[in-house]
Amino acid sequence: MHKIHVKNTSTKDALFQLQENLGGTLIESWGEYTLTFDNKLGKGVVRGIDFDWGLSLIDFNVNFVEVSKITFENNKRKLVEFIFISEGNLKFKEKEAATFLNFDRYQNIIISNKIPSKKVFVFPEATQVKVNIIQLETEDYQKKKNNNLSYLDKVLRTVFESQNQNVSYHHLGNYNLKIADEIKELDNAHDSGIIRTLSIEGQLNLIMAMQMLEHQNSQKRNTLPDSLSHEHIKKIHELSAYITNNVSEHMSVESLSKIAGLSSKKLQLGFKVLYSKTVNEYIRDLKLEIARDQLKNSDLTISEIVYNIGFKSRSYFSKIFFERYGVLPKNYRNNIKGII
Repeated sequence: MHKIHVKNTSTKDALFQLQENLGGTLIESWGEYTLTFDNKLGKGVVRGIDFDWGLSLIDFNVNFVEVSKITFENNKRKLVEFIFISEGNLKFKEKEAATFLNFDRYQNIIISNKIPSKKVFVFPEATQVKVNIIQLETEDYQKKKNNNLSYLDKVLRTVFESQNQNVSYHHLGNYNLKIADEIKELDNAHDSGIIRTLSIEGQLNLIMAMQMLEHQNSQKRNTLPDSLSHEHIKKIHELSAYITNNVSEHMSVESLSKIAGLSSKKLQLGFKVLYSKTVNEYIRDLKLEIARDQLKNSDLTISEIVYNIGFKSRSYFSKIFFERYGVLPKNYRNNIKGII
């Protein structure tokens, strides 16, 4: 395991310390620091930028060769951090905690450290991880005119209050692709100078607002139309097992929605979150994987395999098998068995 220790006094300092540990090239442009590395430790980009009133961004788009643990030591700054993972996953804990928390892809995550604190983020090996961390330093943000903190829900408002510096907070909320779309827009800020910095700052505020709204609804045990709760995720997992066990049957989005007890929109959203596929794409790819295994490991005829996975047309099966694997089913079997 590769270990990195960062004293998180500012975003700029954090980037310099990361460069000391990861190597690579660190450049500054319009107040934005970008670290790029490609070496024996892995490959990736880390960037950070500070704004007024305690607002800052640090994001990682990295792929480490081995499991990498980054510890952020914070002795002075009370932070509320809005975390969103677009690719991969992370493990997290505060130094003294007994167990790690799992931070999932597309999950709305809000944490706040106590003072002092050591926060540990564990990045998996050989996995692309894209994580955005928006930080608000509570003392500075409270000085902002019209901060409107009094309008936050009770839990989140308490996190901002200065008398709670010795209390940490972890919110692992619902799953939301709408926030992922806004983060893509953040990454697409290609202008320069004031236009770029204003664009990034505005997008950060929008993303924070969406994450706060998700938190508010989670506290009320509600979910937004474009989000998924843990219960929804559980139902999608259960439905995936049902599909596997009934792969020969005809399954429509409508019929699967009834079985799962979810709307068609929630069902499609769930498969996009969990599998990055639509329902029909998931079913098709599952059928092809089963067919490929049966071509390899059984003596069933191709027609029997087509029937087993619920296709009516052998020609259609051959067409999509070729599109997926670049070889026709008959040739795939012959190649596996060494038949010329």
